[in-house]
Amino acid sequence: LSKIYHELGIHQFWANRQRNLKLDYQLDQVFRMLVYQRILDPGSKKYTFEHKDGYFEDYNFSLDDVYRALSRINGYQDAFLLKLHQNVSKNYGRDTSNVFYDVTNYYFEIDSADELRRKGVSKEHRPDPIVQLGLLMDQQGLPITYKLFSGNTNDCNTLLPILSEVKANYGLKRMVVVADKGLNTSENIGYNLIKGDGYIYSQTIRGASREMQQYVLDPAEYRNIGENFRIKSRFYPRTITVMNSQNKPVSVMIDEKQIIFYSEKYARRAKAEREPAIQKALQLIQRPGAFTHSTAQGAAKYVKDLVFNKKTGEVITAGHAPQLDLDRIKKEEELDGYYAIVTSELDMTDEDVIESYRGLWRIEESFRITKSELEARPVYVSREDRINAHFLTCFVSLLILRCLQLKTNFRFSARRLVDSLNAYSGSKLEENLFVFDHRDEVLDAVGQACGIDFTLKYRTLGEIKKLLAKQKK
Repeated sequence: LSKIYHELGIHQFWANRQRNLKLDYQLDQVFRMLVYQRILDPGSKKYTFEHKDGYFEDYNFSLDDVYRALSRINGYQDAFLLKLHQNVSKNYGRDTSNVFYDVTNYYFEIDSADELRRKGVSKEHRPDPIVQLGLLMDQQGLPITYKLFSGNTNDCNTLLPILSEVKANYGLKRMVVVADKGLNTSENIGYNLIKGDGYIYSQTIRGASREMQQYVLDPAEYRNIGENFRIKSRFYPRTITVMNSQNKPVSVMIDEKQIIFYSEKYARRAKAEREPAIQKALQLIQRPGAFTHSTAQGAAKYVKDLVFNKKTGEVITAGHAPQLDLDRIKKEEELDGYYAIVTSELDMTDEDVIESYRGLWRIEESFRITKSELEARPVYVSREDRINAHFLTCFVSLLILRCLQLKTNFRFSARRLVDSLNAYSGSKLEENLFVFDHRDEVLDAVGQACGIDFTLKYRTLGEIKKLLAKQKK
């Protein structure tokens, strides 16, 4: 971790800022401790401080210093992220020909909302206030930047602020933005094209026009690609609405390629995912009094003649006979397994477009890592500046883990890397002598990639200090 941390020049950034500040503690020490502990053993800031002596490095700061440092760190966030991007580009040859974008949110168990933590559409379907986090990732799976938004911000409104900052400050050349259907709006597409960039977005089929649905279901022109997978495409002009220089909406015709593919595996999965909702709908029909508007979610759309009391949310049964909506189920089943992608990249092959879109799984995995391995929430701080700094440490922790995965050719999951790094800890045998009794294939691969010898079972304190110093050069 120290090798990558210093490779990315993080220590130098904080050292440069420290020169202009009169502080009794080192910003780099606090930040480094927060990042290492976030990766290896995440917890509250107090928990992190209480475990700082478990490292061979010396950390000389108080718990109050940690909280003060968070506020300082927040003030340098934009400059820090830019410098981090420059150092990633220098050390890892960052590829931004395709960039991947997605949004997630984190909930806060607080009594009342504030400017940042607002009620919104929670990914975990919770009623708590949330913050939205948009993440931009490069072709190699390394995070580029992120941005926090208030919890009531719609997903589709988060892309332009991030792209605007990146295009203005990061010096990136033409890039193709890859994102899910929630970001597929006229405004986002218009911005991509105006800036000379491209896009690859998924497109809803169930909510599409009848003409598009007929094209999807028409068996003509499909090509079989492998077993139980077929594909076809067409060039189809699209009208989008954008704002002109007078801030008035105007309609613009653009050239676009639609790619439709069908997967038998996806069809089976869609059917399996719908089945619990249908079973719940049948229970709702049999025992409507046992459900309310909130508890019927997910199943209500499959029930005809279902009416709720607007005040109580209870199902109104008088004069109504709820029935299973077989027509809706049949229409959904017809489209099971079909997916659509739209793109500005008219010269890309259908297969290459689909392969690019599939790269989104890495950003989805990144969100999972921040929520599981890195435990980005609970946040344990309440001031907005410190919340921002907390997520900055989470972002850097994610970047370091991803860099380590890249160095080891993505052979190991983040969880396996963290578990092995944790297991490689020294037990004190006697004064200045430690034993390291864990070794596995993960450590061997990490050692080979980073030039560190993890095979030695016994090390003196002096040898350990020398090894740490070597990683900082």
